Amino acid sequence: MFFILGADGKEYGPVSVAKIQEWIAGGRANLQTKARPTNESEWRTLGDFSDFSGVATPAPAPVDSASPLPTAGEPEDTLELAGRGARLGAVLLDSVISGFFALPGLVILAAAGVFTAPEAEPLSPLGLIGVATCCGGLFVLLAIQVYLLVTHGQTIGKKLLSIKIVAYDTEVHPGFVKIILLRGFVNGVIGAIPVVGGIYALVDAFFIFRNDRRCLHDLLAGTKVVKA
Repeated sequence: MFFILGADGKEYGPVSVAKIQEWIAGGRANLQTKARPTNESEWRTLGDFSDFSGVATPAPAPVDSASPLPTAGEPEDTLELAGRGARLGAVLLDSVISGFFALPGLVILAAAGVFTAPEAEPLSPLGLIGVATCCGGLFVLLAIQVYLLVTHGQTIGKKLLSIKIVAYDTEVHPGFVKIILLRGFVNGVIGAIPVVGGIYALVDAFFIFRNDRRCLHDLLAGTKVVKA
């Protein structure tokens, strides 16, 4: 993967080797075009890289401003879709992590005998502390997850498995509205509808087997999950 320096002085990419070779063959770039690998900071010409030494270029002129390179936000299919196993693993990890955050409160509730007491019996002071501790732990986790989603497009589980959520059309960070309101809140509201919500959740899960691996919540929010 490379970053390209256009004739307008702007940096474009990351772009795959195959796409750059296509640009060279089509006259949109040449061996004098400045470029650098994604893991390097030094700019060199495309001719300095063996990947492009054998590509025929029809014109030695710099990139034509009338046919500009795509901006960094335009999709060039450079991001690889996250595997189905990785996505399932991220969901399971987030569930386990939720359990850890709720565990202190659950321990207190167990010590208060809440799980063995008759249903009509009111909570003891220790039981109330357990409920507050459990809710507090889950609220802290929610704050962390929302922060990671808004800033990185990842939950803790997704971060551990190196996958992230991006906008489907631009392959950049989706933003708060898409990732929190549409993908999270609206999707959750639909899932909470009696009967309909259960059917929706089932269909949502099976949509992962589409070629583009976009579930219903991805279609709703205009997102997809890719390797980070």
